[in-house]
Amino acid sequence: MKLSDTMATPIEEKLDQNLKVRSGMVHVSDGKCRPEPLRLSLTMELLTLQKLEIVTPTSSQLNGPPMESKERMVQITRQKQGGLGLSIKGGAEHKLPILISRIYKDQAADITGQLFVGDAIIKVNGEYITACPHDDAVNILRNAGDIVVLTVKHYRAATPFLQKQLTKDTPDSDNDVTCAELKADEGYKSSVNSGTISRSCSRPMSICSEPEKRWADVVAVPLMMAYVTRYIYGTDKLRPNAFEVRGLNGLSTGVIHCDELAILSQWLKLITDNVVGLTHLQMKLYNRNFAVGERIEYMGWVNEGVINNNISWQSYKPRFLLLKGTEVMLFETPPLNVAGISKALVVYKVYQTMFRIVKESETVDSRQHCFLLQSSGHEPRYLSVETRQELLRIENSWNAAIVTSVIKLGVSMPHTHTH
Repeated sequence: MKLSDTMATPIEEKLDQNLKVRSGMVHVSDGKCRPEPLRLSLTMELLTLQKLEIVTPTSSQLNGPPMESKERMVQITRQKQGGLGLSIKGGAEHKLPILISRIYKDQAADITGQLFVGDAIIKVNGEYITACPHDDAVNILRNAGDIVVLTVKHYRAATPFLQKQLTKDTPDSDNDVTCAELKADEGYKSSVNSGTISRSCSRPMSICSEPEKRWADVVAVPLMMAYVTRYIYGTDKLRPNAFEVRGLNGLSTGVIHCDELAILSQWLKLITDNVVGLTHLQMKLYNRNFAVGERIEYMGWVNEGVINNNISWQSYKPRFLLLKGTEVMLFETPPLNVAGISKALVVYKVYQTMFRIVKESETVDSRQHCFLLQSSGHEPRYLSVETRQELLRIENSWNAAIVTSVIKLGVSMPHTHTH
C-alpha cells in the first residue's frame, strides 16, 4: 500500500533516532494578531513550533558541482558558530564513502565556493578517512582544528539521492538513515565501482532540484514543570479550541488554535502526560535527599483565585503546589533545586488544614476543577487545576500526606506506661 493511500491523521507519529516525535499542523497567535499556520512537534522533553522555509540554493550550488570526478583540495576556516557548516552521510559500515549531504548557507563550507553536495571526503588534513565508519568521520572532522584541508572527489550519481533527503519532511542530522537507500540503488553502486559518471544530474544542482523546503524552529518550550492552560491567562475564561504552554525558561508557545475539539483534547493529553512524566522524574530526584516521612507526594501547577475588592471579578495567579511530608506548600515559581524548596510563598501543616473539592454547583465563576485549602488562622485559598485527573491526583496525594502525618504524629507522641 502506498503512503498516499492511507488517511493522514491530524497528529502524526514518527520515530526519530529512537525518540518518539508527534507532529501536526496548528494555528498560532499572540492572542491579538491573526493566527498563522505552524507545525507543532512534540518530544518527551520539548514542544517546538516550526514554520516551513524555502531555502534558496547556496552559492556553491549556484556555481554547480565540478563536471569531472577529480580529487580536489579545499581549505575551510572553521567558524565559532556553525563549525565547518556541512553535514555528512555514509561510512565504511554501509560500504559507502563519507558524502557531504548538506552545505549550510553563508557558513564555512559555503563560503569556500568549492564544496558541493555529493562530494566524497577522501582525506582530512592529509589523513585518509575512506575506511572510517560514519561516527569516526564525524569525530575526525570535529577535532580537525580551525584550519581544515579536505581532499574531496565529486560523485554526481549520489546527488539526486542526497537532494531527495534534504527535501523530505524531516530535519537533517548526522546519521545514516538514508545510506541503505543509497547503497541499494544499482545505478549509484555501478557508477562508484566503475568510476563512470551517471548522467542523471549532469546540470548544476540548483537546476536539477527544487529549492529546498525545511521546517525551521520558531520557539522550543521545555516541558519540565511547564505550565499548560486552556484559560485566558489570569482569568476564568476558557479559550475555544485553543491552549498555551509556558516553560520555566520564560518562553511561551503563544495561543495554539486547533481546528477541532478532538484534536485539541489529543494534544493536551499528549503534552500533559509528558509534563507529568518529567515532573515525576524530577520529584524522584528531589526525594533522594529526604527521609521517608519527608518526601514529596505531589508537585504541579494550580491557579489561585485572588479576590480584589476594587474589581468586581476574580482574577487568577499561577502557583506551584507541593505536598511534602506533612506540609503543603505554594510557590510563585517551581523550585529548581532542593534548596529552592525552603523558599515557599506559603507553608501549611497538612494535619491542620482542610482540603475540600468544590462541587460544580458551588464554583464562584467559570473555572472548573476547584478546591479549597483552609488552615487555622489563615484566609481560605481557592485553587483550580486544568483537568479532573489532576484534581484526583492532588486528592490522592493529600490522603497519602494525611497518612504520613498520622504516622509521624503517632511516633512523636509521648508514650505513657502503666504499672
